[in-house]
Amino acid sequence: MPILKPTARALATCPVTALADHVPEATKLASPARRRLLLGLAASLLSPAWAGAAHQPRVVTLFQGATDTAVALGVTPVGIVESWQDKPVYPYLRPDLAGVPLLGLETQPSLEHIVQLEPDIIVASRFRHARIEPLLARIGRVVMLEDIYRFRETLSVMAQVLGREAQAEAWLARLDARIRNLGTRLQKHFDDRWPLTVSLLDIRANEVRSYLPPSFGGSILAALGFRWNAASRRASGVSLKLSGVESLPTVDADVFFVMLHSRSAAVAAHYRRLQAHPLWQRMAAPTQNRVWPVEAVPWVLSGGVLGVMHMLDDVEHWLAHESGRA
Repeated sequence: MPILKPTARALATCPVTALADHVPEATKLASPARRRLLLGLAASLLSPAWAGAAHQPRVVTLFQGATDTAVALGVTPVGIVESWQDKPVYPYLRPDLAGVPLLGLETQPSLEHIVQLEPDIIVASRFRHARIEPLLARIGRVVMLEDIYRFRETLSVMAQVLGREAQAEAWLARLDARIRNLGTRLQKHFDDRWPLTVSLLDIRANEVRSYLPPSFGGSILAALGFRWNAASRRASGVSLKLSGVESLPTVDADVFFVMLHSRSAAVAAHYRRLQAHPLWQRMAAPTQNRVWPVEAVPWVLSGGVLGVMHMLDDVEHWLAHESGRA
């Protein structure tokens, strides 16, 4: 593994006040104390003993897909941002991330805490972190991804930076083989009814989102061979927003994969109201008993190859259920 440029060199040119003034309000110390802390950290990082030591790269991940990808590549980050759901870390990642320091929210990571971790590499997203990129670059080498859900790109870029290309290639080979195999089985099971139309529905307290083929979860369903109805195919972007029950026919499809956006009582009540509505009951998926519950974490929030594998698990379970009905 190549030794990366020590962060001390970057911090040597980093005005302490620049970092301090951009720390999220919730994590700021009193101004004089904060400056003393950051000055002390900068001085310690400039010590000859640290700068000359050979070490494995210390990686900080600032979005969920990067954290998922690091674990897939066999790298334990020295710091991660909190999960969106099931805080502070998604359950499927907890065994690999026990004890890893938390850096706040993905949308507002604590620069002060990142400095303390002395990272060599900071994996960030331009979508989330473009504003603070100059400050991150003064702490460590920034690997900036353009999008938080292009999991193949995240895997490829991180593997190259971390020297884990072989692991990434193995993951992609395994993923592509699994998609081909599952797609073939779907086609065989449904025969001349294939491809089925699909809607990936996200039930929220006051609305419904239907994810389209360009979305994270939608891209996997599309790769398996599912199609969207004509109205969805005409739409642009990654999702359709349905604010009223009168819009339900827009997402009519042979099968619904349904997730609840949160575990709140409001979301559960909204879903019950939808299920009881005549427009819902007349759509193809409910009529054919092809409404399958899935979790939001892998389908919407995970952003990485491990999350994709969990999506494929869900489709496998649904196909097994369908096969049992035949």
